[in-house]
Amino acid sequence: MSGRDPFYAKLSRIAAPIALQSLMLASVAAGDALMLGRVAQEEMTAVSLATQIQFVQNMFLMAITAAGSILGAQYWGKGDRRTMRRLFDIMLRAAGAVSLAFFAACEFAPGALMRLFTPDAELISIGSAYLRIAGWSYLLTGISQCYLAMMKVTEHVNPSAWISSCAVVMNIALNAVFIFGLLGAPAMRARGAALATTLSRVAELALCVALSRGKRYIRPDWRGLFSGSGQLFRDFAAQCLPLLGGSALWGVGFTSYTAILGHMGVDAAAANSVAAVVRDLVCCACNGIGSAAGIMVGNELGAGELERGRAYGIRLKNLSYAVGVACTALVLCVTPLVVRLVILTETAHGYLTGMMCIMAVYMIGRSVNTVTINGVLDGGGDTLFDMYSLAVCMWGIAIPLAALGAFAFHWPVLLVYACTCLDEVGKIPWVMIRFRKYKWVRDLTRDRVED
Repeated sequence: MSGRDPFYAKLSRIAAPIALQSLMLASVAAGDALMLGRVAQEEMTAVSLATQIQFVQNMFLMAITAAGSILGAQYWGKGDRRTMRRLFDIMLRAAGAVSLAFFAACEFAPGALMRLFTPDAELISIGSAYLRIAGWSYLLTGISQCYLAMMKVTEHVNPSAWISSCAVVMNIALNAVFIFGLLGAPAMRARGAALATTLSRVAELALCVALSRGKRYIRPDWRGLFSGSGQLFRDFAAQCLPLLGGSALWGVGFTSYTAILGHMGVDAAAANSVAAVVRDLVCCACNGIGSAAGIMVGNELGAGELERGRAYGIRLKNLSYAVGVACTALVLCVTPLVVRLVILTETAHGYLTGMMCIMAVYMIGRSVNTVTINGVLDGGGDTLFDMYSLAVCMWGIAIPLAALGAFAFHWPVLLVYACTCLDEVGKIPWVMIRFRKYKWVRDLTRDRVED
């Protein structure tokens, strides 16, 4: 008998590919920032602000794919492939509608979208040109994300990570070609970054569809794509609506942070753009563990192993603190390197150093909440709590303080930035109280799902 703990064996098998996938996706933003930062501060800042539109779209897509993953993990644990196919159809319908709406906004009103984040005419012009091209990638993203989510919950984590990684490598390579005008291509700068993103999304979706044709993969039932799904749709909506509310609050809230700092000047916006890239890169570990937590807990609960699911949740929650401390140390270690790498004004460099130190503390709260709320609690269908906690901590405390500090009290940039980090750290005690009520220890599956 092997002495290896099956819990950690399964965790590493699921979390490592997802963390890698998250890292590769974050690397695209890092590549954009570094390459455009070598061109001009304005180009980098405009693209960082423009990509907030995709960030908001991703919040909606995350709610849809998360709801599908919550139910999918439990039905997969139960061995019900028929229901999995019908669930795939529901995810595609919802994600397709969201993607179409964001595509239309980017194509027909890019200037209005950019004015939400900055009053600077040059940044608006650069960002609008970026959005008109990148908007086509937003149309494809929703479909590919549904395929990748279904792969993760059906024990095809490695192929999903491989697909994302291939798309990211392609994106970064094409970034260099189109931003700087390599290999005979025109130097398109910000527009080049948008074109690279769009082409890589086409490749990603093509790989998803091709790979999912294999026998062991769950595929959508195209004949029933637009038909009703009765009880399953109601179960999906019961999970998705709270997640959608939470995602909207979180996505618009984070976008509000960017808008607030963007209105404090180009230096503040530039420093925040770089800090956000570093944050997303460092968060990859807790994102991987959080996603794995939802799958592992969901599999056990769906299989009727409630006590084992509860035990897994406790171990994952405890692990999140250790991951948070490690992320804090990592941020502090890379701060000097990051500050030297990017070309910013002296003032922006000072802001960036301070933001990185503040972010280091923030990482503990981010890790604990990602694993506990988005992993363990969501894995058992306790999705309402995330929305409540965001409404209170982000919208009731962090955003009002940051807005008042920036526009009414004229606080220093770093103090306003610290206000934007309050929500994750401040809600840890509340999260632990909710966790210990164990309302998340539930089997969400049905013996027969009605059409």
